[in-house]
Amino acid sequence: MQQFSNQEVAELKSRIDEIHELLAGRGGELSAPPTDRSGNGGSEGSPQAVLLNQLSLSIQIRRIRRNHFGSAELAGPIWDMMLDLMLAESHDRALSASDLATGAGVPLSSGLRMISTLERLGLAQRSIDERDRRRTIVRLTGSGTERMASYFEKIGVASQNNHMLAA
Repeated sequence: MQQFSNQEVAELKSRIDEIHELLAGRGGELSAPPTDRSGNGGSEGSPQAVLLNQLSLSIQIRRIRRNHFGSAELAGPIWDMMLDLMLAESHDRALSASDLATGAGVPLSSGLRMISTLERLGLAQRSIDERDRRRTIVRLTGSGTERMASYFEKIGVASQNNHMLAA
Protein backbone atom coordinates (compact mmCIF):
# COMPACT_ATOMS: atom_id res chain seq x y z
CA MET A 1 0.00 0.00 0.00
CA GLN A 2 1.44 3.39 -1.00
CA GLN A 3 1.65 6.20 1.50
CA PHE A 4 1.10 9.92 0.97
CA SER A 5 3.99 12.21 1.80
CA ASN A 6 3.38 15.27 3.97
CA GLN A 7 3.68 17.40 0.82
CA GLU A 8 1.02 15.33 -0.98
CA VAL A 9 -1.28 15.55 2.04
CA ALA A 10 -0.84 19.33 2.17
CA GLU A 11 -1.58 19.59 -1.58
CA LEU A 12 -4.69 17.41 -1.21
CA LYS A 13 -5.90 19.53 1.71
CA SER A 14 -5.38 22.63 -0.40
CA ARG A 15 -7.46 21.11 -3.21
CA ILE A 16 -10.18 20.11 -0.77
CA ASP A 17 -10.19 23.63 0.67
CA GLU A 18 -10.60 25.04 -2.85
CA ILE A 19 -13.56 22.73 -3.45
CA HIS A 20 -15.09 23.75 -0.12
CA GLU A 21 -14.71 27.41 -1.07
CA LEU A 22 -16.41 26.78 -4.40
CA LEU A 23 -19.30 25.03 -2.68
CA ALA A 24 -19.47 27.15 0.42
CA GLY A 25 -20.91 30.57 0.91
CA ARG A 26 -20.15 32.73 3.89
CA GLY A 27 -23.80 33.60 4.58
CA GLY A 28 -26.28 32.57 7.23
CA GLU A 29 -29.08 30.06 7.04
CA LEU A 30 -31.53 30.43 4.18
CA SER A 31 -35.05 29.28 4.97
CA ALA A 32 -36.46 29.76 1.49
CA PRO A 33 -35.12 28.91 -1.94
CA PRO A 34 -32.74 31.53 -3.30
CA THR A 35 -34.28 34.40 -5.19
CA ASP A 36 -32.74 37.06 -7.37
CA ARG A 37 -32.64 40.34 -5.47
CA SER A 38 -30.77 42.27 -8.15
CA GLY A 39 -33.91 43.48 -9.86
CA ASN A 40 -32.72 42.18 -13.24
CA GLY A 41 -35.66 39.84 -13.73
CA GLY A 42 -34.20 36.79 -12.00
CA SER A 43 -31.81 35.69 -14.72
CA GLU A 44 -30.79 32.17 -13.74
CA GLY A 45 -27.29 32.58 -15.17
CA SER A 46 -26.60 35.86 -13.41
CA PRO A 47 -23.67 35.92 -11.01
CA GLN A 48 -26.00 36.57 -8.08
CA ALA A 49 -28.25 33.63 -8.99
CA VAL A 50 -25.20 31.37 -9.27
CA LEU A 51 -23.96 32.59 -5.88
CA LEU A 52 -27.35 32.01 -4.26
CA ASN A 53 -27.51 28.49 -5.70
CA GLN A 54 -24.04 27.81 -4.30
CA LEU A 55 -25.09 29.17 -0.91
CA SER A 56 -28.17 26.97 -0.91
CA LEU A 57 -26.13 23.89 -1.81
CA SER A 58 -23.54 24.70 0.87
CA ILE A 59 -26.23 24.90 3.53
CA GLN A 60 -27.77 21.64 2.31
CA ILE A 61 -24.38 19.93 2.44
CA ARG A 62 -23.75 21.12 6.00
CA ARG A 63 -27.19 19.90 7.10
CA ILE A 64 -26.75 16.56 5.37
CA ARG A 65 -23.39 16.04 7.09
CA ARG A 66 -24.80 16.96 10.51
CA ASN A 67 -27.82 14.65 10.04
CA HIS A 68 -25.84 11.83 8.43
CA PHE A 69 -23.09 11.60 11.02
CA GLY A 70 -25.12 12.89 13.96
CA SER A 71 -22.10 14.54 15.51
CA ALA A 72 -21.04 18.14 15.81
CA GLU A 73 -17.51 16.79 16.29
CA LEU A 74 -17.13 16.15 12.56
CA ALA A 75 -16.23 19.67 11.53
CA GLY A 76 -13.11 21.66 10.81
CA PRO A 77 -9.83 19.75 11.03
CA ILE A 78 -11.52 16.48 12.03
CA TRP A 79 -13.63 16.62 8.86
CA ASP A 80 -10.47 17.38 6.87
CA MET A 81 -8.97 14.21 8.33
CA MET A 82 -12.02 12.19 7.29
CA LEU A 83 -11.72 13.53 3.76
CA ASP A 84 -7.98 12.76 3.66
CA LEU A 85 -8.61 9.23 4.95
CA MET A 86 -11.33 8.59 2.35
CA LEU A 87 -9.13 9.89 -0.44
CA ALA A 88 -6.18 7.81 0.75
CA GLU A 89 -8.34 4.71 0.87
CA SER A 90 -9.63 5.33 -2.64
CA HIS A 91 -6.00 5.41 -3.85
CA ASP A 92 -5.04 2.36 -1.75
CA ARG A 93 -2.64 4.47 0.29
CA ALA A 94 -2.05 4.79 4.00
CA LEU A 95 -1.71 7.92 6.08
CA SER A 96 0.25 8.28 9.28
CA ALA A 97 -1.04 10.23 12.25
CA SER A 98 1.50 12.97 11.47
CA ASP A 99 0.32 13.06 7.82
CA LEU A 100 -3.25 13.61 9.02
CA ALA A 101 -2.25 16.35 11.45
CA THR A 102 -0.20 18.11 8.76
CA GLY A 103 -3.04 17.83 6.25
CA ALA A 104 -5.53 19.21 8.76
CA GLY A 105 -3.17 22.06 9.65
CA VAL A 106 -2.98 21.20 13.36
CA PRO A 107 -0.11 20.29 15.70
CA LEU A 108 0.53 16.57 16.12
CA SER A 109 -0.75 16.61 19.71
CA SER A 110 -4.08 18.08 18.58
CA GLY A 111 -4.19 15.70 15.63
CA LEU A 112 -3.77 12.72 17.94
CA ARG A 113 -6.71 13.88 20.06
CA MET A 114 -8.80 14.28 16.90
CA ILE A 115 -7.83 10.79 15.73
CA SER A 116 -8.92 9.49 19.15
CA THR A 117 -12.30 11.14 18.54
CA LEU A 118 -12.61 9.37 15.17
CA GLU A 119 -11.73 6.07 16.86
CA ARG A 120 -14.28 6.68 19.63
CA LEU A 121 -16.92 7.31 16.94
CA GLY A 122 -15.94 4.03 15.24
CA LEU A 123 -14.91 5.80 12.04
CA ALA A 124 -11.12 5.25 12.09
CA GLN A 125 -8.58 2.89 13.55
CA ARG A 126 -4.87 3.08 14.25
CA SER A 127 -2.22 0.43 13.66
CA ILE A 128 1.56 0.25 13.76
CA ASP A 129 3.33 0.68 10.41
CA GLU A 130 4.88 -2.70 9.57
CA ARG A 131 7.79 -1.06 7.71
CA ASP A 132 8.55 1.55 10.38
CA ARG A 133 7.26 0.57 13.79
CA ARG A 134 7.73 4.16 15.03
CA ARG A 135 4.88 5.31 12.79
CA THR A 136 1.18 4.96 13.47
CA ILE A 137 -1.02 4.34 10.45
CA VAL A 138 -4.64 5.55 10.50
CA ARG A 139 -7.35 4.09 8.28
CA LEU A 140 -11.08 4.35 8.06
CA THR A 141 -12.97 1.44 9.56
CA GLY A 142 -15.42 -0.46 7.39
CA SER A 143 -18.18 1.57 9.00
CA GLY A 144 -16.27 4.80 8.40
CA THR A 145 -15.85 3.98 4.72
CA GLU A 146 -19.52 3.06 4.34
CA ARG A 147 -20.67 6.21 6.13
CA MET A 148 -18.44 8.43 3.97
CA ALA A 149 -19.57 6.71 0.76
CA SER A 150 -23.25 7.06 1.64
CA TYR A 151 -22.68 10.69 2.67
CA PHE A 152 -21.18 11.50 -0.73
CA GLU A 153 -24.07 9.71 -2.45
CA LYS A 154 -26.45 12.03 -0.60
CA ILE A 155 -24.34 15.05 -1.54
CA GLY A 156 -24.45 13.94 -5.18
CA VAL A 157 -28.25 13.76 -5.07
CA ALA A 158 -28.45 17.21 -3.41
CA SER A 159 -26.09 18.66 -6.01
CA GLN A 160 -28.12 17.20 -8.89
CA ASN A 161 -31.34 18.50 -7.37
CA ASN A 162 -29.77 21.94 -6.92
CA HIS A 163 -28.67 21.98 -10.57
CA MET A 164 -32.14 20.90 -11.75
CA LEU A 165 -33.76 23.67 -9.70
CA ALA A 166 -31.34 26.21 -11.13
CA ALA A 167 -32.00 25.12 -14.72
